[in-house]
Amino acid sequence: MHFIVVAALVLLAALLTACSRQPADAPDVARPDFRVIEHYEVGAGVYVRALAVDASSRTLWVGTSLGLQHIDLGSFEAIGTYTRRNGLANEYVFATLVDSRGNTWAGTNGGGLSRLRDGEWQTWFPMHGVADYWVYSLAESDPGTIWIGTWAGANRFDVESGSFETYHDELVNEWVYGLDVDSQGRVWFGTEGGVSMFDGEQWREWTHDDGVGAPNTAGLPPSVNTGLGTRSRHDLSVTVEGGPSYNPDYVFCIHVAADDAVWAGTWGGGAARYDGERWHNFTSASGLAGDIVFAIAEDAEGALWFGTEQGVSRWDGRTWQRFGIEDGIPGQAVYALAVTPDGEVWAGTKGGVARIGRADQSLTD
Repeated sequence: MHFIVVAALVLLAALLTACSRQPADAPDVARPDFRVIEHYEVGAGVYVRALAVDASSRTLWVGTSLGLQHIDLGSFEAIGTYTRRNGLANEYVFATLVDSRGNTWAGTNGGGLSRLRDGEWQTWFPMHGVADYWVYSLAESDPGTIWIGTWAGANRFDVESGSFETYHDELVNEWVYGLDVDSQGRVWFGTEGGVSMFDGEQWREWTHDDGVGAPNTAGLPPSVNTGLGTRSRHDLSVTVEGGPSYNPDYVFCIHVAADDAVWAGTWGGGAARYDGERWHNFTSASGLAGDIVFAIAEDAEGALWFGTEQGVSRWDGRTWQRFGIEDGIPGQAVYALAVTPDGEVWAGTKGGVARIGRADQSLTD
């Protein structure tokens, strides 16, 4: 059965059961090397907030506001959907991770941390040591060590011993939305107040004053909404009176590239790249689709992909390519990205998921 049809059926069942070098000022626009091959809808009000690829099984995990879906990347058929009825403490999945041992982790909105191992789910709450019920980011530093970003600090979880170590005051801000680990084992945190880094002994931090996020040359209004950062407001709004806003200390995502450069996706300040000495900012004036960057991924060729409030951008170090609603992206804002072993890129929005591949790729490739 065609992937779109299968995915739509799985969603119906679920509904029923519950951001090298800085570019020149004038951006180069790439020839159309990639295109949106297809997409499937997940419901008009359903958010896709997390995507993770399991390379060993060639499957894709899709974290939505109605549960966690599992897709076979060979057949593009849905393997299963997980909700409260079969193991999750909350259907709203904001983070997902496939660890080096093949276990699947889900960070949820108010339902703590869950892990799927050998077909069984296990969940951890604050009573077990997780810093908060709201888990928004996940990363693995080495086999058996999981880092957890929450709305009340971060945890280092030793899976074997079951022990949690919590970091709160050490962070530049306690609201942690992005996590990644570099080749030296240093852990990077994207927070509502800037970027933090922990090398195992010492902490460092960077804010907009240190260069994270571009200046507000467009004169955008500052946002009084903390976006994802309040327990009483979950509208994910990044607008002021219907237009774009600016809050560059707010870092939605962190990605450590293959060259160990650290990328941070900011609110209104574009994508910031740290080369070990200073931050370089990339904005819509550079070629980025939008200046609010929710997600960053990297493909096998070293190209960077950015999920923004105005679609998806690909940057190969020289040229940019953009994908928007007019190209087949199912929603304007792109909250999650994942790259498959075949080099395809999946993009999650409010309302659906898009599959992006080479321009000469057929639907069945």
